[in-house]
Amino acid sequence: MKLQSLNESAASNPSGRHVSGRCLCGAVELEIDFPAFWAWHDHSAASRRAHGAAYATYIGCWRKHARVAKGRRSIARFQDATTESTRSFCSRCGTPLLYERKRSPHMVNIPRALFTGRTGREPRYHVAIEELQDWTYTGNRLVPLKGYPGIVWERPKSRRRSRDVDDLEFLDRRVPSARTRIGR
Repeated sequence: MKLQSLNESAASNPSGRHVSGRCLCGAVELEIDFPAFWAWHDHSAASRRAHGAAYATYIGCWRKHARVAKGRRSIARFQDATTESTRSFCSRCGTPLLYERKRSPHMVNIPRALFTGRTGREPRYHVAIEELQDWTYTGNRLVPLKGYPGIVWERPKSRRRSRDVDDLEFLDRRVPSARTRIGR
């Protein structure tokens, strides 16, 4: 897991296209050859905490097809012995930049959100889906929130109760004439 290898010149890219991504403050810029190898949503607790989000979406690419185009000195690293991984982030703004795993030394994973343009892969895979949190948005219907432009919300499920015999007996005890009015 060597960050230095990302700075070495990349092997030739058949398409000749590159896509760039950057951190929030712009101190670090990354570049990968187009297209990325794959993309996925990571629901693991480690990625959730590292990103401060319900899940992290990554693109994966061969290490030899990724470069630090700017700001190498602004990159800080955290090695997680539990997951045998290394996470790199911008030391100025804290943006997560790279996720490297010991078991995949030839691959580097980069948060998809760093790229404004296309990366050549759609995130169709879910990793650690068993760790999906119950508060995560899962695509339910959203509607505009009245009086708040640009805000949408998920309406709570209705709690309609069906009337059954027990309800009628309750009404009968409280209001003696209720059964005769409802029965009509």
